[in-house]
Amino acid sequence: MTDPATARPRVLHVDDDDDIRAITQIALAVVGELEVLQCSSGLEALEVAQEFSPDILLLDVMMPDITGEETLAGLRQLDGLADVPVIFMTAKAHSDDVEHLMQLGTQRVIAKPFDPLTLASEVVEIWQQSANEA
Repeated sequence: MTDPATARPRVLHVDDDDDIRAITQIALAVVGELEVLQCSSGLEALEVAQEFSPDILLLDVMMPDITGEETLAGLRQLDGLADVPVIFMTAKAHSDDVEHLMQLGTQRVIAKPFDPLTLASEVVEIWQQSANEA
């Protein structure tokens, strides 16, 4: 795990939408200068996450094959990922949906569409807060 005091977080971003992945890549890697690994499905994320060793998870909620919730449950079973902070991104940001996601141990729910100019700073802030609480 990366030290929050001296480095930028490694972000595992999982979203099935090509356009969202492209915008998020620019927002995090170009604007925010973060190290980002992107996956187009939860199944792909489960295959690569342990080797990548992310500091924070950025997950879409609604995906084919397995949902963001199912992806999170699978990632939590992998060595070293049980306590990695998670942010969900969703177009379904109704209060009941947000409350449900927060009960899963989510640090934040970001509504789509999101602001690509502030996404990286929001991710870093959440990561640093989580590290301070640990």
